[in-house]
Amino acid sequence: MGKVVVGVVVVCGIAVAAAAAVVVHRKMKKSGKWVKGMEILKEFEEKCGTPIPKLRQVADAMIVEMHADLASEGGSKLKMIISHVDNLPTGNEKGVFYALDLGGTNFRVLRVQLGGKRGCIVNQQFEEVSIPPSLMTGTSDALFDYIAAALAKFVAQEGPEFKLNPGRQRELGFTFSFPVMQSSIASGTLLKWTKGFSIDDAVGQDIVAELANAMERQGLDMRIAALVNDTVGTLAGGRYNNNKVVASVILGTGSNAAYVERVHAIPKWQGLVPKSGEMVINMEWGNFRSSHLPLTEYDHTLDAESLNPGEQIYEKIISGMYLGEIVRRVLCRMAEEAAFFGDTVPPKLKKPFVLGTPVMSAMHRDTSPDLKVVASNLKDVLEISSTSLKMRKVIVELCNIVATRGARLSAAGVLGILKKMGRDTIKAGEKQKTVIAMDGGLYEHYSEYRNCFENTLKELLGEEVSQTIVIEHSNDGSGIGAALLAASHSQYLEIYES
Repeated sequence: MGKVVVGVVVVCGIAVAAAAAVVVHRKMKKSGKWVKGMEILKEFEEKCGTPIPKLRQVADAMIVEMHADLASEGGSKLKMIISHVDNLPTGNEKGVFYALDLGGTNFRVLRVQLGGKRGCIVNQQFEEVSIPPSLMTGTSDALFDYIAAALAKFVAQEGPEFKLNPGRQRELGFTFSFPVMQSSIASGTLLKWTKGFSIDDAVGQDIVAELANAMERQGLDMRIAALVNDTVGTLAGGRYNNNKVVASVILGTGSNAAYVERVHAIPKWQGLVPKSGEMVINMEWGNFRSSHLPLTEYDHTLDAESLNPGEQIYEKIISGMYLGEIVRRVLCRMAEEAAFFGDTVPPKLKKPFVLGTPVMSAMHRDTSPDLKVVASNLKDVLEISSTSLKMRKVIVELCNIVATRGARLSAAGVLGILKKMGRDTIKAGEKQKTVIAMDGGLYEHYSEYRNCFENTLKELLGEEVSQTIVIEHSNDGSGIGAALLAASHSQYLEIYES
């Protein structure tokens, strides 16, 4: 009996030792995986590095590209599109103007009453209309007839407060956010559709003429005074409120910039020199690329798997469409190679674009002691329910790395524009203010990104120069800006300004 007992004790002793060894092995294995996960994060952070000398190289590379495409069409990846806007709002515009903003599956119609003599916007109204999916792939006439009918209905509801002077024709600014080769302030050929539209018989046509014909069929007497890109609209809206505005930047789902250039610095301009001597240039800066951009393997695979490989490289590392997706891709690798979320990769984590930038922003700004916002977003969006505080801190750090790189690189782009305009230094005895109109949800809502962008720009410019540069939030440029450009290019301009 004693032998049996001794035997059991010995066996139990071996079992306990074996179990302890398994636990130690698991801990070592888990510790090894954690180390591997931190290596992945550290390597990514290093490759995303944006020291000031690198940012200066990015700015200088952008200036080279700006010069190249201003010299000849197709001279660089930047498009440097001549907007034909040579007359920005002054604040003295007066009267009622309309705008049509077509940029996706909805369009907006607006009317504004301008007070003149810096009276600013006295009154404004707008309406949003959904486009039926069938019209997005039908005929050009069907789409523009639908838009013109909605516009005519909106005009018919014009109240007595929006009073047009007798004998005046209504004027419209048309924001059209699809690729267009613009030939004048109020004409442009559609190059291709994007955003789910596919209307073959509109490609190659002047979309202003298409809209004008549809308005005529509706019996709507209205002149299209300006065809506008949303970035140019933001610049116009900013200039209306502040005559020191000389550039605009959109940091939203996508990204772009526009600025005021001297006509003499645009060798490819073939027209007459306008009275102002200036021309707004739509840079299409999202397409900028340079060997100085800190690209990682995640950026390369994201680009390769995108709808437009090799295009919009700068946009893919600074804009709201892609930041959350970069975070997801790094997390996915950590899950696969370092079992960051356990032995299996969470299925939701494998889904492209499941982690939107608004979610990333919410996690990044989480300051609660236990990072409960991070935990709830992981659970709700990725269906990952068990995470340690240590893991959640790593995720916040990852969000910070991605946002910081994007914000600092966008600041480098702004430095490039300021240098091209000669606004990056203070000339003797001069203290001119330079105002940049900013718009876009990323800038407006992602405070960590915005603060990093603004601090980096100050760092790049230095204390003295940065005091002369002002960033102003200019909301709804694409709509109000179009109406303002219709006003500044009105056929009744002399009358309004007298």
